[in-house]
Amino acid sequence: MITTDVLVIGAGPSGTVSASIIRQAGFDVRIIEKMQFPRFVIGESLLPRCLEALDEAGFLPALNRKDFQVKSGAKFVRNGEICDFTFQEQHTDGWRNAWQMPRAEFDLVLANECERMGIPVSYQHEVTAIEISDDGSSITTIQPKDGEPYQIKAKFIVDGSGYGRVIPRLFGLERPSSMPPRKALFSHVTDPLRLQQEEPSRIVVYVHQENCWIWTIPFASGITSVGFVSAPEFFEKYSGSPEEQFRAMLQDVPELAVRFKDVALQFEPRTLQSWSVTTDTFYGNGFVLTGNVTEFLDPIFSSGVTLAAVSAQTAAKLVIKHLNGETVNWEKDYKEYLMQGVDVFRTYVNAWYDGTLFKIFFADVKNDTFKRQICSVLAGYVWDMSNPFVRNHERSVKSLAHYLEMAAEQQNNQQ
Repeated sequence: MITTDVLVIGAGPSGTVSASIIRQAGFDVRIIEKMQFPRFVIGESLLPRCLEALDEAGFLPALNRKDFQVKSGAKFVRNGEICDFTFQEQHTDGWRNAWQMPRAEFDLVLANECERMGIPVSYQHEVTAIEISDDGSSITTIQPKDGEPYQIKAKFIVDGSGYGRVIPRLFGLERPSSMPPRKALFSHVTDPLRLQQEEPSRIVVYVHQENCWIWTIPFASGITSVGFVSAPEFFEKYSGSPEEQFRAMLQDVPELAVRFKDVALQFEPRTLQSWSVTTDTFYGNGFVLTGNVTEFLDPIFSSGVTLAAVSAQTAAKLVIKHLNGETVNWEKDYKEYLMQGVDVFRTYVNAWYDGTLFKIFFADVKNDTFKRQICSVLAGYVWDMSNPFVRNHERSVKSLAHYLEMAAEQQNNQQ
């Protein structure tokens, strides 16, 4: 039997960030990963707040060497109207840029850095059972793809398994999310007309018909990620293979029809559906859940990797305190803290889909102070309580939308 201080399940960002921070504190850490890296995964756009966690984990030098496409903000387009957020112009004193990149490459860099730090990473090793004793120590049974099962005894487990959701699945902790079911159809495409765009390197979100939106995420390689997101019924009017559906959908979007006509696809379009899930608990005796294992909301504001990295950063510090014999208030210092960020993003996701944010983003009159404050939210600074659009997120969003709507009506009446 192998023994370790901390067993980390999953070699994605939430697993590697927590593993690295705990290892730097002098504890023995091992990572178990079900898949073989590199592997495809969605979530190709980071937010500035994410870089704080990556910096503390020691990953930035290796990531900087990759020359990923720098992300300076995000642009939203609806019927020719444009709302442009630039991270240089935000309320919070934090990072002013991020990256957009293929996640397979990004995740592999983080995992390789963990191995360079002396953290063993075992790929294609699946957790099949976990037994946790009253003292919090655990015995985890692992089945390699090729080989005999074995066990790891650990003082603590960090579950950063993402969509695998190992502990919630094994312990029956999964619960349906309150978010409505949605579907995404996406691919990576060649982009020969990219340089003809006004800002060829910028992420652009296009608001489309029937509550559908489209992401376009340019990579430094010249490849662009393109995805359609809507309610499942939106996709029913498109027939044929996934590629035929995807190409027909592109031709139905005036802003994209010419740019992506007959472009080569890097892979057959893939589907992701009903991704919003949650769980009863974020921690327990001898374990903590990080990243998408806790809750994944929606891809609209690229919150997934940021919540994964920040949850891992926060959890790692608390695990270190626990291993050092200090008292940890997991409810207050982990769950409540993490849910603060989740709830802020949830407000903005809901406001996007019910149209409230459109009244703000595409208003004729824009207030620079409000825009900077909202920009900080979109940069991932959803724990900055000096920002009223964080501190009173739901009320502030609704109040601003109502004010702008009334101002527009008054202006129309005067004309």
